[in-house]
Amino acid sequence: MYWFLPWVWTASWLETFLGHGEPVVMELTDEQLDAAAELHSEAFDQPWSGDELGTLLAQRGSFGYVARHLGAPQAGPLGFVLARNIAGEAEILTITVAPRSRRAGIGRLLMDHVLQKLHAERAQSLFLEVDEENEAALRLYKRLRFEEVGRRPAYYHHPDGRRTSALTLKRSLSS
Repeated sequence: MYWFLPWVWTASWLETFLGHGEPVVMELTDEQLDAAAELHSEAFDQPWSGDELGTLLAQRGSFGYVARHLGAPQAGPLGFVLARNIAGEAEILTITVAPRSRRAGIGRLLMDHVLQKLHAERAQSLFLEVDEENEAALRLYKRLRFEEVGRRPAYYHHPDGRRTSALTLKRSLSS
């Protein structure tokens, strides 16, 4: 039995070193904007640049979080979220998870951090828009108790020429 423990510690350390350790969430900073923009370009047909993300992050009430592997700062971000809270009404400006990290709880982890911050700031509601065809995101938002409150027909333009609606979702944050 005792011979096994050093191997477990080594494997755990190796996973962390190689970027497969526990994901951690930290505040999104200016130094991380280019990596976030690169990640954004992997997920969206009309991605935002690092400068555009920086302009949004600098606005009053804006904040962001980035998820990374613990102990692997050289690895790219697993995902990030950018949000804004003004006068108790908050919105998700963008959220994305790296394709390699999807279905691993990263989106939920990021949203949990946003919700904790908004509860601490006593925000009343949180809004976001999502493509009606983004089933993974819709499942997450349903679990997080968001409700559809609007629809923008033919809002998203896809490379193949299709147009899909944007669903406006809301979560009440007040007790």
